[in-house]
Amino acid sequence: MQKLAIYCAAIATTFGAAPTFAEVERKDFRVNAAPDIELAIREVRKTGPERKGPPIILVHGARVPGIASFDLPVEGGSLAADLATRGYRVFIVDARGYGRSDRPGQDGPPEGRPLTHSNEVARDIDAAVEAIRDRTDSRQVGLLGWATGGHWAGMYASLFPEKVSHLVVYNSLYGATSGHPTLGSDSETADPNDRRRFNIAKFGAYRLNTAASLMPSWDKSIPVDAKESWRDPAVVEAYQKEALASDSTSGDRKPAAFRSPSGAMEDSFYLASGRQLWDAASITARVLVIRSENDFWSRPDDVTTLEGHLVNAARVRSVTIRGATHYVHLDRSERGRLQLITEVVRLLSESDNTASR
Repeated sequence: MQKLAIYCAAIATTFGAAPTFAEVERKDFRVNAAPDIELAIREVRKTGPERKGPPIILVHGARVPGIASFDLPVEGGSLAADLATRGYRVFIVDARGYGRSDRPGQDGPPEGRPLTHSNEVARDIDAAVEAIRDRTDSRQVGLLGWATGGHWAGMYASLFPEKVSHLVVYNSLYGATSGHPTLGSDSETADPNDRRRFNIAKFGAYRLNTAASLMPSWDKSIPVDAKESWRDPAVVEAYQKEALASDSTSGDRKPAAFRSPSGAMEDSFYLASGRQLWDAASITARVLVIRSENDFWSRPDDVTTLEGHLVNAARVRSVTIRGATHYVHLDRSERGRLQLITEVVRLLSESDNTASR
């Protein structure tokens, strides 16, 4: 089994006095995904007794990398800490091209073929899984993926079902049907000369993202004018700050902007056009499919089709969080965040003898 390599920088911090972060420690390390590609992984765990269960890997989406998505240093901004304080060992992985992982092909101009597609991320997840199984002495892991991360996690679980005991697919596309308001053939993601194809000329190899660009989709998802009643401004500020900090070159641009590879957008375009990139029939894990009612990314048909295809899963449960947004794990507790955490913990607590060797 691949050994943890390169370095292990311990970060034992409380990120403040809030109870969520008390007795939680963080360790950052790197693993090899390929001879010339290293991945950044963060472990978040409680310093006291741990509950029996699999280690949990959190997989980010198409644009914002892992720490900015799952471990913000403010109360209500760290899904990783919330799961860790409940006794789980949590790991956050950055796919190649994201965050603090290596960024092949991003040193030059952004023009070119999109970088980092689903097949490559599946290899990255496997490198992380092997390292984490070795680190925790576990035979299987749990995976939770948000948006494109749910697609990646599902693809991985379909390719390596023997390594995954629990799977959470959260606000994700599955390729159930064609037609999508923001990703389909009538959107800017389509090639204007052939709307059956992805708009490579517009998106290029990678995209540049400012702090301001992270807000419109979130703002539109919140069904009230008073956005602060739905999300904590401190979480928003930390989300933007950590997203920019994820790229060491972000400050070289004005305004500051972080890079994200466009391969995820190309794959999502085809998923939104009704093409499946993997088949859920081979998944054997316990599966939770979560969709926010006001999600702009996934569709109800993605949930029902995925649920119908999970014919070999040990258990399947689908949940729609009423009124919730695409960003529900970063919204206020009463806006769906607490329900999300409760449902995830409920799934993870369904343990068998797969957690250890």
